[in-house]
Amino acid sequence: MLSRIEKLFQHEAAGGIVLMIATALALGLANSSYADLYTQVLHLKFTIALGDTGLSKPLILWINDGLMAIFFLLVGLELKHEIRQGALRTPSNVALPGVAALGGMAVPALIYLALNWSDPEHVSGWAIPTATDIAFAIGVVALLGKRVPPALKLFLLTLAILDDLGAIIVIALFYTAELKPIYLALALIPMALMALRLFTGAHRVAPTLILGAVLWVLVLKSGVHATLAGVITAFFIPLKDRYGKSPLHSLEHALNPYVMFMIVPLFALANAGVSLQGIGLGDLLAPLPLGIAAGLVIGKQLGVFGASYALVKAGVARLPAATTWLQLYGIASLAGIGFTMSLFIGSLNFEEDAQMNAVRLGVLAGSLISALIGFFVLRFAPLTKEAKEEIAEAQAQPAQ
Repeated sequence: MLSRIEKLFQHEAAGGIVLMIATALALGLANSSYADLYTQVLHLKFTIALGDTGLSKPLILWINDGLMAIFFLLVGLELKHEIRQGALRTPSNVALPGVAALGGMAVPALIYLALNWSDPEHVSGWAIPTATDIAFAIGVVALLGKRVPPALKLFLLTLAILDDLGAIIVIALFYTAELKPIYLALALIPMALMALRLFTGAHRVAPTLILGAVLWVLVLKSGVHATLAGVITAFFIPLKDRYGKSPLHSLEHALNPYVMFMIVPLFALANAGVSLQGIGLGDLLAPLPLGIAAGLVIGKQLGVFGASYALVKAGVARLPAATTWLQLYGIASLAGIGFTMSLFIGSLNFEEDAQMNAVRLGVLAGSLISALIGFFVLRFAPLTKEAKEEIAEAQAQPAQ
């Protein structure tokens, strides 16, 4: 029984499925008789103090600023691995998904701005529909099995990773509160110590993670968003130590189950609870949720597919192996599953409950529609001759 459960959690769709369950639970709680209790728990103050100095935040901010720093630590580890050893190491592998990622960020932002330009309060939310949720998108692809060629899966994974990198840059540049230079200056101390450990070949990661926690506090106090401390810390984890082992890979594998099955679902549970009471079609058509939903559904399709089509037709890149244009369109649709990062960026923009409710409505609607379009397009898109041969070979192997 335990081995079956272990295999279930090792399935590549498992993270996306757990995320869906957490989202459904959040929606259920927000629309049940426990809605007030759900809200009260999320706004309970939790304090860590040493004497007169400390941090006191509502539980939801500990999740969004604290636990999500660990999520960004994992994202940073994955980025460093891909840059040094993976798909991002070779420029030719990056060209197509890289341009697609840029298109998939620019067009949704423009669609959102077109619908919200007249409201100064909403304009700052332009980055909400630019993100792609890796766990959800890969989860949908995993449900399709062999119908998605391996090269197309790699295209989506690379696009989503570059998308995350873009989101990190956007957060750093555009979502910084009033800067406090003294804390930024102090933040250089743990960074310098982490750099010293990296360049001297220190192989233990615990001291670097402790320094990363100190960096998180100082970055939080500085006004820069604290989750960026997770990304910075990741780049000071050594890819190889003096014994030939990889602390980065070990930490990445150790963190992955906790992030995928605890931190991200907990974030969804805390942030996806949109109240549907009294909500009609008119509410979804309001500029804020419509801008987000249209950005995710239409913007991602136009941006990702349009940029890819232009690059291939210009002769700069080629379609992923054993892939058709219709399949690439299906992947472009799946890129519109914003969810985790979109909700996160939304929480950086809006504090009022009514505005966040509109953000949640737009993100959920846009992500759901994108997931359904992508799933059905990929499910029924004709396969290339090469893809059919690969499937036939895979099915014949167990019989040999």
